[in-house]
Amino acid sequence: MNLSLNSIILFVNNVDILKDFYIKFLNLKLSEEIKSEWVLLNAGNCTIGLHKIGEQYQNSIDNQTETNTKIVFETTDDISVIRNSLQESGAAIREISKFENYDFIFFDGEDPEGNVFQIRQIQSK
Repeated sequence: MNLSLNSIILFVNNVDILKDFYIKFLNLKLSEEIKSEWVLLNAGNCTIGLHKIGEQYQNSIDNQTETNTKIVFETTDDISVIRNSLQESGAAIREISKFENYDFIFFDGEDPEGNVFQIRQIQSK
């Protein structure tokens, strides 16, 4: 079986707020949109869909504090500059970290609904 990841879809309470976050702070590009219901964002080799959660589930994930999903972005830009910019803009951002025997430095953050993302950069040797 030959598979490749095409899209990740997050079911969210507020499509517009998250769309603005990912475009403004992570510089993703809008591919398609149904106003306040659906957006598709270009994230390099994959797209991220933001889908309005069903009415019966709305507000059940207000600012969720736990999630089992993390979206990981890789950059060749200065990770410290990216982190500082996100932090100055008010985004919830953690410290830059590194694991032993792992070739990347990284930091985690959360979007306005608590979805976790990571930005990583290969560590020069």
